[in-house]
Amino acid sequence: MTQDIQATLSQFIASQILKQPSRQISPTEPLISSGLIDSFSLVDLSLFVDDTFGVRIDDTELNADTFDTLNELTELIRERQA
Repeated sequence: MTQDIQATLSQFIASQILKQPSRQISPTEPLISSGLIDSFSLVDLSLFVDDTFGVRIDDTELNADTFDTLNELTELIRERQA
């Protein structure tokens, strides 16, 4: 299940946010702290997570302290789905 979540997130980020559908994102690659995803894109990612996984990420949580990698975001999603 973790790999399914990560694959879905990676595909969305690569195709919709980065506009590079063939790009592979490592589960440990920094997304926010590296500048790969900007603040505007975080809102899109939050909406995608809510629509796809039924998990709400509050606006105050859209930062590298809450999650910065696919691994951390996947763990956040799994915890809130439980």
